[in-house]
Amino acid sequence: MTQASFAHELAVARQLGERAGAILLGYHGSGIAVQGKAGGEPVTQADLEASALIVKGLAEAFPSDHILSEEAPDDPARRLAAHRVWMVDPMDGTKDFVAGHDGFSVMIGLCVAQRPVLGVIYQPLGALTYFAAPGIPATLVRNGVQHRLAVSSVADPGAARLVASRSHRDEKIDAVRAALGTRDELNVGSVGLKLGLIARGDRDLYVNPSSMSSKWDTCAPEALLHAAGGRLTDLHGDPIRYDVPVLKNDRGLLASNGVLHDTVRAKLAAIFPSPPA
Repeated sequence: MTQASFAHELAVARQLGERAGAILLGYHGSGIAVQGKAGGEPVTQADLEASALIVKGLAEAFPSDHILSEEAPDDPARRLAAHRVWMVDPMDGTKDFVAGHDGFSVMIGLCVAQRPVLGVIYQPLGALTYFAAPGIPATLVRNGVQHRLAVSSVADPGAARLVASRSHRDEKIDAVRAALGTRDELNVGSVGLKLGLIARGDRDLYVNPSSMSSKWDTCAPEALLHAAGGRLTDLHGDPIRYDVPVLKNDRGLLASNGVLHDTVRAKLAAIFPSPPA
């Protein structure tokens, strides 16, 4: 895989991410109505319009690829049979968006042979773009300037700077902090923005005990974090699988700068024991 082979995909994804972000900004702070959907998660007209724009744009640009969006029905058989699958979260962090916070983003990821290879994460408030692809390093674009990303070298769990959910914070995070001996916690909405902070080296660790995240929550961020030198697994240290019919990441999430990963997993084993074989 070369930079040239994914330059077009990246350009299309970045453009669609920014256009979808403009839709979200048009509704931000407007008192937009919130609807419920299966699983109790919120959805708004902004989510739906952003999804339609991205799905249409990807289908026109890459008609042979399969597209999975949070706001559209899944076709597991076609998805699993496809060599290339786009995974779209048109608004990650809807609860932050509705509350008027800035912790929401547009996420567009591409899986090739069931593994994330390309990721674009766009934060509309502040116009921050994170991206990575094969041959293209993990990058942050801020105010038109590109910054190469690399994870931190923090190796002591007690010194780890934790990033956790703002609206879905689990009480087990307190047990995580006690087990690791860390006091530094930042709370952010979007999974993509959390992993973006780790990719930037501004945070070192993300622990998500919930079984509620889905493949569209992790595809783009995993591609970015991996390119920056970090690591994402479930809470038991196993890879996130994209070659399965189930969309939920039902074994939680653990993201780190890579250096911390195995040590943190060992320290948290009592809190999150591995399921029986």
